[in-house]
Amino acid sequence: MKVLVTENLRIDLDTELYECRHCGTELVSARESYKRGLLVYNRDPREIHKPLLDPSKYPRNYSPNPDWCRILEYYCPKCGTMMETEYLPPGHPPLHDIELDIDALKEQWKDREEVLEAPIGNAPPKRKAHGHCGHNH
Repeated sequence: MKVLVTENLRIDLDTELYECRHCGTELVSARESYKRGLLVYNRDPREIHKPLLDPSKYPRNYSPNPDWCRILEYYCPKCGTMMETEYLPPGHPPLHDIELDIDALKEQWKDREEVLEAPIGNAPPKRKAHGHCGHNH
């Protein structure tokens, strides 16, 4: 059973591995940070947020100072899909932003059908036409 986590990330509950939703590459154990299985690009923030004023004339030019800010981009090692981006102070470790209780997730999903695509808008996930929608009425 595979469970969608983000737009680009899912968990295979049988193998307990994070996977890329685009190419299916197994990344890392779902019991640790998914970022450990990704490629990381440490970007100079001035590449993304270009100075609005001439840096040779103005020390403060509305562009992030790389001594104060770094941008980490995380990519799937096989297909190159960008999975996450984070702004951090230099020297700060990557954030551990998703930590799931895998055992509880397995219990929660044991009797459910696999959801292959996230619903759009307020539409509920599509169910098989067997008449039971999970309610007791």
